[in-house]
Amino acid sequence: MMATYDLVIVGGGAGAFAAAIRADELGAKTALVNSGLPLGGTCVNVGCVPSKALLWAGEIAHAARHHGVPGIEIDSPRVDFATLVRDELALVDRLRAEKYEHVLAGLRRVTHIEGKGRFVSPREIEVNGGRVKGAKFIIATGSTATVPPIDGLATAGFITHIEALRLERPPATLLVIGAGALGLEFAQLFARFGTQVTVLQRGATIFPRTEPRLARRLMEVLARENITVVTDAAVRSVECGGGRKRASYEADGATRGIVVDEILLAAGKTPNTSGLGLRSAGVRSDGRGAIRVDSTFRTSEPDIFAVGDVAALPMRLEITAAREGTLAAENALQRSARTLDYDTVPYTVFTDPQLAGAGLTEDAQLQRLGACECRTLSFEAVPKAIIMRRTEGLIKMTVHPQTKQVMGVHILAPQAGELAAQAALIVGRGLTLHEVADSLPMFPTLSEAIKLVAMSFTHDVSKMSCCV
Repeated sequence: MMATYDLVIVGGGAGAFAAAIRADELGAKTALVNSGLPLGGTCVNVGCVPSKALLWAGEIAHAARHHGVPGIEIDSPRVDFATLVRDELALVDRLRAEKYEHVLAGLRRVTHIEGKGRFVSPREIEVNGGRVKGAKFIIATGSTATVPPIDGLATAGFITHIEALRLERPPATLLVIGAGALGLEFAQLFARFGTQVTVLQRGATIFPRTEPRLARRLMEVLARENITVVTDAAVRSVECGGGRKRASYEADGATRGIVVDEILLAAGKTPNTSGLGLRSAGVRSDGRGAIRVDSTFRTSEPDIFAVGDVAALPMRLEITAAREGTLAAENALQRSARTLDYDTVPYTVFTDPQLAGAGLTEDAQLQRLGACECRTLSFEAVPKAIIMRRTEGLIKMTVHPQTKQVMGVHILAPQAGELAAQAALIVGRGLTLHEVADSLPMFPTLSEAIKLVAMSFTHDVSKMSCCV
């Protein structure tokens, strides 16, 4: 017999779960069809949770060696990498059970079907040899690591973030292809556990979403940790010999070679649309295989929606996928037209210091408005950073030249991701430069940096006392 539902969700990650929770709240009979990664998708299983656990461990080990506080001497810490990985994997099991398996069990109107769903029509999918019919559908199948077309790469072998999080010991030498958030985080993670790391970035800058000056400063910090970052680099070939891998790449007009123990791919992600039967559903995709959607997450088939990494959307973040899932469920079941303002979504690269922020960069504002007013402040002017002996950071604020509304805040600092929430609120609420300058952050905290950079538009903050 064919099972029929108000809503069928294909996928089991952040976007799918957010949609299922909202659908259950709205009283809709819902099916969640999942295959591939366990429940929870990338974030809890092979993404945010395990990687940040290891990054935090690396930060503790690094701080023990380089705390910079006179009068405190700490013997060089002994690191048992295999134990760290076992603890990381145990944490994944715990959070998957608490935040996904137990949550799903508590959704009374949601039926979990384990299996790969494939559309056979705009109203039906085939799963495990049977049929599931839905009035509405949400596709939230996520993405997998992109394997670039490099000669010899498949033969020589490589790892992605999935395998990297399960290594029993760090490689002696590592080549990271790609300098986005994932590439930078894993580069520093392994470097702090003794790996000699080289990062090759095809573009002219690392993490191009942020301000170039902040990206350059982060490159300087990584260089002090003996991480080599080469920009404008194109990997041409990889070959294997003697148990090691030799990569040939072009940079600065010359062909160079590097021999490493392992290669980590961090060159983007490919949407998981293969085998979904999109043509049978009347759903169009772009040249990368990402599903085309409008601002309400509706595909070319009006009753089918798509969210998260599988969709052609401005951002690929766990927080955006979850919010998109919630809004898509409302739009599908209530015939609403809710959208997401991506300008106000915060981002964070979890290096140390972290690179974070929200809103427009100077270049983006210039493209949109043809004008920009901005200031950059060093954390040498922030008392808490001085106390912590962590003054390497920078903060940049962009404002509308006429209205003085804050358009963007971008930060390089310890725990900058914690400040990004405040930046997102400022941008999202449309606060003005003067409203931010009149705020009262706690002293001494790193959050003062946001007030200080706002004040720097009209004052020389180096000539001010604390708490002004």
